[in-house]
Amino acid sequence: MSLNSTSPAPRQAFNKFILYENRLRFYLIASNTADSRHRIIKIDRTANEELVVVEDEAEYSGKQMSAMLKMLDDGNKSSGGLGRAKVFFGIAGFVRFTAGWYMILVTKRSVVALLGGHYLYHCENTELVPVCFSPKIEKPAEEQRLINIFKQVDMSKNFYFSYTYDLTSSLQHNLAGSNRSVHDGLYAFNDRYAWNFNMISTPLERPASSHWLLPLVHGHVDQAKLTVLGRVIFITLIARRSRHFAGARYLKRGVNDEGNVANEVETEQIVSEALTTPFYYPSRRRPSPNYTSYVQYRGSIPIYWTQDATTMAPRPPIEINVVDPFYSAAAKHFDDLFRRYGAPIMILNLIKKREAQRRESKLLDEYTVCVEYLNQFLPKGKKMMYRAWDMSRAYKEKTQDVISYLEDIAEESIQETGFFHSGPEPYSHYLQSPNSEWRNTISLQNGICRTNCVDCLDRTNAAQFVFGKRALGHQLYALGVVESPNLAFDSDAVNMLTEMYHDHGDTIALQYTGSALVNRPFRDIIENIRRFWTNSLLDADKQAAINLFLGVQSDPHRDRPVRGGYRQWFKPEHLEPRIRLREFVTTKGDFWIDLGKHFAYSMNSTLKLPGYASAMEPEPSERDKHSTEVIAKQMLEPCVSDTEIAEYQGYIDQYDIVFDTADRKDLEVYTSAVAIAYGDGGLEYDGTDETKEKDFYAYVEHGKAEYYEGYGRREPLPVTFNYERWINAPTLS
Repeated sequence: MSLNSTSPAPRQAFNKFILYENRLRFYLIASNTADSRHRIIKIDRTANEELVVVEDEAEYSGKQMSAMLKMLDDGNKSSGGLGRAKVFFGIAGFVRFTAGWYMILVTKRSVVALLGGHYLYHCENTELVPVCFSPKIEKPAEEQRLINIFKQVDMSKNFYFSYTYDLTSSLQHNLAGSNRSVHDGLYAFNDRYAWNFNMISTPLERPASSHWLLPLVHGHVDQAKLTVLGRVIFITLIARRSRHFAGARYLKRGVNDEGNVANEVETEQIVSEALTTPFYYPSRRRPSPNYTSYVQYRGSIPIYWTQDATTMAPRPPIEINVVDPFYSAAAKHFDDLFRRYGAPIMILNLIKKREAQRRESKLLDEYTVCVEYLNQFLPKGKKMMYRAWDMSRAYKEKTQDVISYLEDIAEESIQETGFFHSGPEPYSHYLQSPNSEWRNTISLQNGICRTNCVDCLDRTNAAQFVFGKRALGHQLYALGVVESPNLAFDSDAVNMLTEMYHDHGDTIALQYTGSALVNRPFRDIIENIRRFWTNSLLDADKQAAINLFLGVQSDPHRDRPVRGGYRQWFKPEHLEPRIRLREFVTTKGDFWIDLGKHFAYSMNSTLKLPGYASAMEPEPSERDKHSTEVIAKQMLEPCVSDTEIAEYQGYIDQYDIVFDTADRKDLEVYTSAVAIAYGDGGLEYDGTDETKEKDFYAYVEHGKAEYYEGYGRREPLPVTFNYERWINAPTLS
């Protein structure tokens, strides 16, 4: 494919696309939210083998694009004009099977999160469109078979993207940058987590403009709202699944020769306060101190091991296939972790230690030796922190408080690696504890906690929830929301986080095993049966579909990569902090190019937790209609009820009746009374009728302490309480 354009330096956002087609060409129009900027590309439909795409480097206004489309329609009359317009929301890539290219269009999307003014979308539906108008397919049956296999990867589930935010990278990388390249290749995004990278890169001779091809992240995105004394806090959970060594449960275990492990997922927990929409303040583009982030990692044990699922056993035996005394694959894996996350690395191994029949304990022994061997070559202060703990036995035997033990490890890890905070901690912390150290700079996370069990699912998810809960306390404390980073489990915030991590774990488990987590009551047996059925009968087809989707080529004659050194298995520069404090990145802070109706979607919040009232408050009962709360709300938001409107209308109707039926004398009396009420005077009386005069002035001066000229009381209301006696009373000692 040839793309005759160069990628612009600033990221441009186009989030609406229109496709015009005829027998010779595709014309794709990209537009921004306000329909004020437009771009156009042309795709040739006559070539069967080659994909030819030409992009117009010019940017058009609305009137200019209308004139361009009219000109194209006139110029293509012989081939059917421009044809009917088709609206879509982005190109996921191009794919080729046996003959001819197909274009994958995102035809439906939904908003799932809002982060710093950037919308995060879920891909709801896609369409496979053949590029060539009349393709020549020599093997139509094989072509259709491959298309069916390709469609087994359901792109309408758990694929996410954003037009303006790099969803493949962490918030810290997007805002604070990095000292070294953590992106593989020439693309502006992290292709490790872009599952459609093969469909983006293979047809292209060079990287395409970012606004045409969307990198899709496979994993999980969830966002919820927490309200604390009027302060609105957003908790965003993002899980990114690696495209390297990806596949089904029993068919992808351990590590491959390049150091990539199975079931590799990066989980990022972002906690922010919605005081400002963007990542920075408008004044001088200063970073907003209202964003925090904490990143965790899970992945299979990085040694060569497998499980044979063809035996139809519910729990196939674990076999360590290759015994490498130098642990070359594990060395590459940990060196890559140092490159991407920095040091230190904490390893939390939740494998079983004691078993009636040795299964998991084989991996425990081999993994422990592996880490000890690699650690001996690392410099002091940079060694990996290894924690092996039989979480399953501790829970069953009740010998340890599982939650407290995990919280202690989580606190140790957070203290070692830190977490990202886009500003200094609140000054109130310094005022409360003047003698303690106060952080007046941006906080950065250098290092990672790597958690694993056998499948990296059930026990791993429980441990990551505890880590997330502990990190949430530190994040809320850094934002000045709570007075201490120690959060109680029986709280709205933790209850909401628990549900988020359950959904997060269920999604990852469904992607890897075909069933949800098995750590909930009454669901374990069903989910275990589902896992056994899926792994035994469906995993082979699932793995073939994933390989075809990712462009994985099986080459049995491929040479294994050569290890650089046995003692120097790491690069020293990877042990240095990956991120140092630099000038805050502002190029990715622009959000107004995708500005729409913010928060115009349903979001989970503490108000929606079980046992709590919904966001819409119920109508007050008859008893509390006169309470202070109801009266205050009515004064803040004054409104007239239907009953009061009907009553007022009744008074108007009575006035109309009186006005129509009363004689002139009555009208004069009524008019005079109204004038008196307004203070404009009224009927003049000569004082001869004492009773009338008395009644008249009593009416005018009603409510005063005295009446006019001696009529009525001169003194205020009499005092009946003897205050002097009360004042002069003896004081009680």
